[in-house]
Order: sequence, then C-alpha cells, then structure tokens
Amino acid sequence: MITDPLFYVAAIPAILIVGISKGGFGGGLGMVAVPLMALVISPIQAAAIMLPILCLMDLAAMWSFRGKFDRSLLKVLIPAALIGILIGALSFRYLSEQHLKFIIGGIAVLFTLNYWLRPGSNTPRQPSTLRGGFWGILTGFTSFSVHAGGPPLNIYLLPLRLEKSIFIGTTIIMFAAINYLKLIPYALLGQFDSANLSTSAILALLAPIGVRLGYWMHHRINQTWFYRICFGFLFLTGTKLLYDAFTG
Repeated sequence: MITDPLFYVAAIPAILIVGISKGGFGGGLGMVAVPLMALVISPIQAAAIMLPILCLMDLAAMWSFRGKFDRSLLKVLIPAALIGILIGALSFRYLSEQHLKFIIGGIAVLFTLNYWLRPGSNTPRQPSTLRGGFWGILTGFTSFSVHAGGPPLNIYLLPLRLEKSIFIGTTIIMFAAINYLKLIPYALLGQFDSANLSTSAILALLAPIGVRLGYWMHHRINQTWFYRICFGFLFLTGTKLLYDAFTG
C-alpha cells in the first residue's frame, strides 16, 4: 500500500470531489482525481487505483437514483462505449495522455463556449442515434484512458435538457457500465497489483460519503442552476485538460 502522506493529501479531497460529482452533478468533475493524484504518483497508477473506487461509487449512486434513467438513450450509448473501450485498450501503447487530454479538452471548451454564446442554444435538442453513437464511443475511449469520459458524455446529454434526476441517473448507469467493463482490460494489462488494490481499499471508505454529499446537494439546487453548474464544470474540466496537455 502507498504510505506517502503527500499522496493522501491529494487523494482524499480528490475522492470526495469525484463522489460529490457522481452523486449529484452528473460526474462532470470525475476527471479531477487522476490529475490530482498524479501530482504524487504516475497517472497510470492513479488511474488503476481510481477504477475500483469508481465502481463502488457507481453502486452507491445507482441506489440513490434507482429507477431514474432514460432507457432509450442507454441502448445507444452503452454499446457505443464498449467500442470506445476496445479502441482504447488496443491503442493503449500508442497514444499519449497529452494527446487524449488535448482532444477532449478542446472539444469540451468549444462546446461550452458555443452553448454560452450562440443565440437559441437553450432550446432542447432531440436525441440522435448517430450523435449518441459518436459521443458514446468517445466517452468509452477517453474514460478507458484517463477516466475523463464526463465531458464527451455531457456534450451529448446536456443539450437534450433532460429532467435533472433523469440526467443524473442516465449518467450514473452509463459510467457504471463503462467502469465495470474496464475492469477486464485493466486486469489484462496488469494494472491491479497488490499495492494498487490495497490503496484502493483504504480510499474506498470515502466513496459513499462523497456520493451521499452529492445526492444531498442535488436536491437543494434548482434545475436552472443545476445546468449552469454542469456547463461550468464542463468548461472547467475542458480547460484543465487543455492545460495538462500543453504543460505535459
């Protein structure tokens, strides 16, 4: 198990932020954990430590939002995400983390600016199998690589203007499917050694606390502010990814 105190100074707030995000805000800040933990350990090890914790958070979040999801959207998104995971696993040794962060960060920032600046952007958009498939593949791909699937999924779901509990529940089930599917290639790539798993077990104690805090906050913010916060998270995460890409 990792014993460096500096690691836990970074990891504990990271786990709580991710739990709050998953439990109440659509996972928009879910990508912050790996960058924070990577200040002390390698990004690859940070991603491996986070995955079992994310799986536990998904279970807690699904219980909180049970029965609240859009089945028709998931029928398109989950199979597409599986394709993205396979692409991520096959290209694991060829694409750098900086490449991935640049691509998804640029898309997230441009999309948010378009939403804020383009007249009429608040009009709900209709679901599309083509768009859902594309963003589902990109969600699976980026989630596999750096646990940064939130921005591409939000790019597709936010314009649909779903009722906020349906939005959150759909997002939770989507990432639960992705994260449990990722366990197989992560194990095959040798990411789950005893040090990583024991560290995950210690940090996992914080997972339900963060999720419940997010659920509590979710029911105390109205829908207008909810979407403003989500788009703000999307912009911040995109900006952070771009920063990491250029500085890396």
